[in-house]
Amino acid sequence: MEWNALFFVNSVLLGVGLAMDAFSVSMANGLNEPRMRKTRMCGIAGVFAGFQALMPMTGWFCVHTLIRYFTAFEPAIPWIALILLCYIGGKMLRDGIRNQDGEEGTTSLGLGALLLQGVATSIDALSVGFTIADYNALMALAASLIIAAVTFVICMGGLVIGKTFGTRLSNRAQILGGVILIAIGLEIFITGVF
Repeated sequence: MEWNALFFVNSVLLGVGLAMDAFSVSMANGLNEPRMRKTRMCGIAGVFAGFQALMPMTGWFCVHTLIRYFTAFEPAIPWIALILLCYIGGKMLRDGIRNQDGEEGTTSLGLGALLLQGVATSIDALSVGFTIADYNALMALAASLIIAAVTFVICMGGLVIGKTFGTRLSNRAQILGGVILIAIGLEIFITGVF
C-alpha cells in the first residue's frame, strides 16, 4: 500500500464503520448524563477513540508476530462484547428503574464502566489488523490515528444527541440507555457468531 488518497479514504471509511458501536454507546451515555460538561464529553470520546486506535495496532502486531494466538482468540470476541455491554446496560437499566420515584437520573459513568465500554465497542477492531497487515508500521499507525480521529468526532456527535434527548426524557433516559447498550451487545454477538 502506498501513501495516497485511497489510503486516507480507506482509513476514514474504516473509522466510520468501526465507530458505529461507540456512537451508539456514546448516545446512551449522553442519555444517562444529560448535564455532562464538554470536558467530560471530550474525555469519553477520547477513551473510545483511544481504544479504536489501540485495537487495530494490536491486531496488526498480532498478524506480524503472534498470529497463532490471535486466531484462537477471535471466536471469543462476540462473547466478550455481549457480556461487557449487557453488564453495563443491565446496571444502567436497574439504576433507572430504581430511580422511577421522581429523582432525575444523572448518575455519572465511572472510569471502570467507561473502560469496559471502550473495550467492548472496539474489540472487533482487532480484526482490522488483518486488513492493514500489508501496511508498514508507520502506515498502520497513521491508519489507526485516522480511525481514532473519526471515532472521536462521531462519539462527540453521539454524546450531543444523547444529552439533548436525555434532558427531555429525564428518568426514562437511563432505562433507555441501558436497553440500547444491551441491544448493541446482542447485535455484536449475533453478527459475530452468525
